[in-house]
Amino acid sequence: MLLNYDPVDAFRSLDRLTGWRGQPGTGMPMDLYRAGDHVVATFDVPGVDPGSIDISVEGQTLTVRAERTAPADAAEWLVAERPRGRYSRQLTLGRDLDVDRLHASYVDGVLSLTIPVAERAKPRRIAVEHAGAPRSIDADRHAESEAAASS
Repeated sequence: MLLNYDPVDAFRSLDRLTGWRGQPGTGMPMDLYRAGDHVVATFDVPGVDPGSIDISVEGQTLTVRAERTAPADAAEWLVAERPRGRYSRQLTLGRDLDVDRLHASYVDGVLSLTIPVAERAKPRRIAVEHAGAPRSIDADRHAESEAAASS
C-alpha cells in the first residue's frame, strides 16, 4: 500500500542527487556584478576542499571546477540532500577585462573571483586644447601648403 504518492517526487529526488536547482548543469550558484573598476564573480561552493578548486582561462573563456566529496566514515546514509561530485561553470569574458590580473579567494564556502577592467576600457577624459583666438582654415591656403610639401 502506498501513502502520499507524488509522481513528481522521483524527479525531485533526481534533481537533489545531481545538484540541479533550476540552473541546468551547475551545482555552484553564482552572482556576477561590477564594483568600480572590477568585475566580481562569487560562487557558492560550501563544503568544497579549496585544494580541489581549479580556475583556468583559455582565450575569453573562464572555467571554474570544484569537487565536493562525501565523508569517508559515513556507514549508512539516512538523508543525503547535499549535492556531491564534480562541478564546473564556464563564463565567456569580454575583451575589456584584464584576466592576467585575476584574483581568487575562498572564504566561508564562497569562491570570489575579482577581475580588473582593462585600462583601455576605463572611461577617461580627453583634454581640449584652447589656443586663445579662433582659428579658421583657409581651403586655398591649405591646398597650397600641401602642394608645396609634396614637391
